Amino acid sequence: MRDETVARNYAEALFDLAGRHEGLEAFGGALETVAGLLNDEPRLRQFLETPRIDAQAKKAVLRKALAGRVPPMFLNFLLVTIDKRRQRLLDRIATEYAALVDEHENRAHVDVTVARPLDESTSNALASRLSRLIGKTAVPHVRVDPAILGGVVVRAGDTIYDGSLRRRLAGMRRQLMTASLPTGGELPSQG
Repeated sequence: MRDETVARNYAEALFDLAGRHEGLEAFGGALETVAGLLNDEPRLRQFLETPRIDAQAKKAVLRKALAGRVPPMFLNFLLVTIDKRRQRLLDRIATEYAALVDEHENRAHVDVTVARPLDESTSNALASRLSRLIGKTAVPHVRVDPAILGGVVVRAGDTIYDGSLRRRLAGMRRQLMTASLPTGGELPSQG
């Protein structure tokens, strides 16, 4: 089975578990914390992913480090990933879990490119307008790129809305380059 499929299955199991116990946000926060630790601490990642280290030793370290800091059912979930040798997929599981929570909460992450930084009121207005456009609560991730000159470029899933000044100028240039000019040396009368 492919890693993406396995990670999705584990995320779905965790999502169901969270819904029945401490809640989606509590489990999501705990999963983000663990995934962040694995990314920030390469020695911890190596410890958990090394097959030469006994699963019981790995589980003992997780129990000691996380007991009382994460929901008990979440800790049990982590211990199962150790038993099934899936701990190397925790990053992917975290990504899949976040996608499930977003879907459940009717949220969509949207990449937004602007020419200049946005103030708070403009950013809020943009989020509101994007939410109406895509039919979900938009969570904009704004990136500044002066190369677009002005306007905005939005990527929502597979759809791109390009309202940049750069694209408009390129379109005008194409129109001017393909426009037919009068022949025979005569200019149109000005009237």
